[in-house]
Amino acid sequence: MAISQARKAELMKDYGRNEHDSGSPEVQVAILTENIRELTEHMKDNKHDYSSRRGLMGMVSKRTRLTNYLKRTDRDSYLKLIDRLGLRK
Repeated sequence: MAISQARKAELMKDYGRNEHDSGSPEVQVAILTENIRELTEHMKDNKHDYSSRRGLMGMVSKRTRLTNYLKRTDRDSYLKLIDRLGLRK
């Protein structure tokens, strides 16, 4: 279910502060969003996969905490990120 290394590198390049940035909140939120979208598609076909559902809820929770941190520390970056990823406020 995890995204490929090539896709992860592409997300790091697009959302990172530099090309090799993998730890900034923007990159982490982008990678989590990609994983959440893939897992959501999996859950549409496998409604009773409770282990994956628990993992999905954990990822959504982590993404929420990261976006809240970004909102507190760098409001402009937060607004730009949620606009680019198509997330709700």
